[in-house]
Amino acid sequence: MLSAMTIGGYLIERLAAHGVGHVFGIPGDYVLGFYEQLRQSPLQTITTCDEQGAGFAADAYARVRGLGAVCVTYCVGGLKVVNPIAGAFAEKSPVVVISGAPGMNERERNPLLHHKVREFDTQRRVFAEITVAHAALEDPDTACAEIDRVLHAALRYQRPVYLELPRDIIGQPGRSGHRPPEVHEKSDPRVLAEALAEAAAMINAAQRPVVLADVEIHRFGMQDDVLRLIESAHLPFAATILGKSVLSEQHPLYLGVYEGAMGLDDVRAYVEASDCVILLGAFMTDINLGIYTAQLDLGQAIYATSEKLAIRHHTFENVRFKDFVHGLLAAGLRPHADGARPAPPPPREFVPAAPDAPVTIARLFERVNEYLTDHTVVIADVGNALFGAADLFIRNRTAFLGPAYYASMGFAVPAALGAQMARPEVRPLVLVGDGAFQMTGMELSTIARFGLNPVVIVLNNAGYGTERHMHDGPFNDVLAWRYHKLPELLGVGRTFLVETESQLDAALDAAARHTSSYCLLDVRLDPLDKSAALGRLAERMARNL
Repeated sequence: MLSAMTIGGYLIERLAAHGVGHVFGIPGDYVLGFYEQLRQSPLQTITTCDEQGAGFAADAYARVRGLGAVCVTYCVGGLKVVNPIAGAFAEKSPVVVISGAPGMNERERNPLLHHKVREFDTQRRVFAEITVAHAALEDPDTACAEIDRVLHAALRYQRPVYLELPRDIIGQPGRSGHRPPEVHEKSDPRVLAEALAEAAAMINAAQRPVVLADVEIHRFGMQDDVLRLIESAHLPFAATILGKSVLSEQHPLYLGVYEGAMGLDDVRAYVEASDCVILLGAFMTDINLGIYTAQLDLGQAIYATSEKLAIRHHTFENVRFKDFVHGLLAAGLRPHADGARPAPPPPREFVPAAPDAPVTIARLFERVNEYLTDHTVVIADVGNALFGAADLFIRNRTAFLGPAYYASMGFAVPAALGAQMARPEVRPLVLVGDGAFQMTGMELSTIARFGLNPVVIVLNNAGYGTERHMHDGPFNDVLAWRYHKLPELLGVGRTFLVETESQLDAALDAAARHTSSYCLLDVRLDPLDKSAALGRLAERMARNL
């Protein structure tokens, strides 16, 4: 920025430089000036039905594209995105929250301006708890440097950040001559060398090493590096449910999803019998670990993430995740012998059991597995939608999205909006329960407005299925919507009422052919039907009630 640029213009320029092409949100008077700047920029604004939907959409966009952005007004808009941004923080998704705010000249004598909660910095202090960096751009002289600092933190730590724009500041020029700084962080070379020596010796001595791949491999752009490591040392690998599809599930060394006793027995047995488990970018969460049914001996493990490196019970400080993986590639690891190991079964041809056979959870996912193609990205909400999808055969990497740690309902439909905006060449398949759909499903309106074409499968079991299997009662019931009537409301789309296996088979065939708009399948399920994984999850979680 050799000549003075407005502060809002500089923020837009930096977002575009980092690959952001779309900004999700809802305008309001405190941020309308910035929305006008966005309108005149190459970035496209995507106005959603609700701020929570905008937050989930920006999260999915970030997971697919590398950085997302949501733009809202002060407090009444900003505080509505707290939940999706909390999820993005928990699951390491770099979303830039941009909020308008009262102008600095409006704040004299601390007036009770509309949307204000308590103090003028109340919203910023809330977001300080769920972002990795934040700034209120109140000083034009430092605003551009603060933008650079905050955006660097989003990419360095792969977590959300917060920028607050007083409305009388965004049109002011920033400091003349400002340039984005070049930041290069390195590992401590002596510590790195010691860690690599210990790790290489441990892997080379192992008889049956295995890699457990998780979401940070994607977040930090390390999929190609990890794949070369796996192939050069001939290391079988599994994924966690949060990291599902972080590497291609068609790879011959792929075992399946590991989730402790919640997952498939052959994958669990193989991973837990390993004499060297290499956890790369893994989150040790309750769901990833099968509600702590995982039997992983950290005394025989290498645990490397962006925040921690531990080999057996030794910890190493100041070692960057990328440097460690790159070092292993150069460490001369020996190729390990091939042996018997599990592999995910290929999808089977789906044949309806009988013309009037009712749809079950198990049979639904069998048919979905056959439907998937190389151009499908699966987006699963929590509950049966997520746990039933754990064993789907995903063709490409980063083609499965789900809130498998924070586990907020309502993620999937707006996430389809974000994912398809980020990658228009793919077609999302959305798996969502009826309870979650009733929270954010009307983002189908935004999807229709922008001409997107996801296939949405509503697992309609008349309520909150996960909670029903923990402790049932009328509080788990929801109103029975006529989901298949949505095209009459929105004026576009195609829907199907599905009660039998034959109807399911025909509906997915028709949805595959209909690509001009969204399709929705209202799949009626027995309220007590459940996937095996959800049953195991609910049983263990019910013990803590």
